[in-house]
Amino acid sequence: MSDTKLPVCIGEGVARAGFTSYTTPTGHICTMRGTRGMPLEFLSLGDYGQQQNIKADFLGLSRELNGVLHGELLSLEKKWVITISSQYGCSMGCKFCDVPKVGHGINATTIDMLVQVYNALSLHPEVKRAERINVHFARMGEPTFNLDVLGAARVLHEYFMSCHWGYHPVVSTMMPKQNALLDMFLSRWLVFKNQTLDGRAGLQVSINTTDAGARERTMPMSMSLEDISHMLTQIIAIQGVYGRKIALNFALTDAPIDAVRLRKLFNPKNFMCKITPMHNTTTAVANGLITHGGYDSYYPYQKVEQDLKEQGFDVLVFVPSKEEDESMITCGNAILSQI
Repeated sequence: MSDTKLPVCIGEGVARAGFTSYTTPTGHICTMRGTRGMPLEFLSLGDYGQQQNIKADFLGLSRELNGVLHGELLSLEKKWVITISSQYGCSMGCKFCDVPKVGHGINATTIDMLVQVYNALSLHPEVKRAERINVHFARMGEPTFNLDVLGAARVLHEYFMSCHWGYHPVVSTMMPKQNALLDMFLSRWLVFKNQTLDGRAGLQVSINTTDAGARERTMPMSMSLEDISHMLTQIIAIQGVYGRKIALNFALTDAPIDAVRLRKLFNPKNFMCKITPMHNTTTAVANGLITHGGYDSYYPYQKVEQDLKEQGFDVLVFVPSKEEDESMITCGNAILSQI
């Protein structure tokens, strides 16, 4: 890390108060005491690289993923992934996620989010510059409830730009139906993505299935697909989508995915599809929400990928290693849920 300090009034002693890290095969799970007096959880991770864990024909990565073996990671100078919490706990109540066990979603402050990044960076003072640093607002909480995410993301942009690091922030949302701030948040995020970062930012929308009943059962606080389509189409008509397309995320279970219906709601010009296994969280397993063979075979993804491609979507299949899933770094996990 360079000598440039995060442009916010936090001293190292304050940042490290209550900061604990736990080693995993690909990095660290960390916890810290936030400004509201409760614990937050964040990750500092390395990555295997696209050649190992991604299939995406549109990127020229066309070999089948029949399991991903744990092996050598890219250097953090090449790619460093920091995943932070935007809330203490979560109120979305999704039936595949352990985070609601931590407590209701109470917004983290801007300082909380910046300190999580500060502490993650402090784990590797030997790294002076990263070609790509991904900051995911995706560990605990629904980020669109917290407008401070927008300010924190901008502060981090200024910081990493001053250090000449390649900054790529990502917001992952369940599109909550009881969020009066949702339209405003998404509009401002796209302005930030399009204008400030020249398209180098991510917006990921959790879809999982096109079946309305299954979505209502497993994601009870999320908007319907029709409402998601209507809101995003209106925002895109004003803001546009430059650079990276908006990702429609599918964590596979036995619930159906109707590619034809999806195409009627989302234009492949602006949206791509990401397919992953349903991660084996305690809650997902208890509710029978699993991807049969998803960590060992390409078969569970094959038909879904082909159907989506036939409708014109760019499709990315991402599979973590078993070591990543078992170490609880994947989405929906939280070590705080077990403390």
